[in-house]
Amino acid sequence: MAGASDIPAKPPLMSRVNAGLRRVPPWTLYVVGAAWGGWLFWLGATGGLGVEPIEALEHRYGELALQLIVAGLAVTPLRHWAGLNLMPFRRAIGVLAFFFVLAHFLVWAVLDVQRLSAIWADILERPYVTIGMAGFMMLIPLAVTSNNWAVRKLGGIAWRKLHRLVYPAALLGAVHYVWLAKGFQLEPLVYLGVIIGLIVLRGRRPERRAAP
Repeated sequence: MAGASDIPAKPPLMSRVNAGLRRVPPWTLYVVGAAWGGWLFWLGATGGLGVEPIEALEHRYGELALQLIVAGLAVTPLRHWAGLNLMPFRRAIGVLAFFFVLAHFLVWAVLDVQRLSAIWADILERPYVTIGMAGFMMLIPLAVTSNNWAVRKLGGIAWRKLHRLVYPAALLGAVHYVWLAKGFQLEPLVYLGVIIGLIVLRGRRPERRAAP
């Protein structure tokens, strides 16, 4: 009869979670993100986002973009500090974040402002638009180089340096949200605080305990 010591121990919870995540192909995030973006646009077009559908759609896309940027920044700290491995999904999260930033911009430019002269005037005269546009411009080279060909062409070191632009882009996006909010609102400040905290955590690693 087998003793208790012969029963294999169950792997830790985080190991089981990571094993389950490895069975999820990253492309499923693209499908879910595109479907969610399309569903929101459908709601806006059919009156499902209230009496100001363009403003609501613009806000939803922008908030989703910021949430995905936060998720992307959290990948490394979660791996270092909690043992949760979301690295296979990091590229998809980043690309989807850019997708929603672009959607946010297009709704504002095409459906809201509509005229090129007015768009340019807003960028120059409204500081929160200027800040948001600066963050958007920083994300463009990151989206363009989020592929294996760009990594090989640039080299790993140069590629990683370029993608550090996500830090100022994230901060500018959060400041854009804070500045855009009318009056004191806690939610935009929470996003700003979380982004600052994640950037600090990404620069630190937990100390490894020496084996006894």
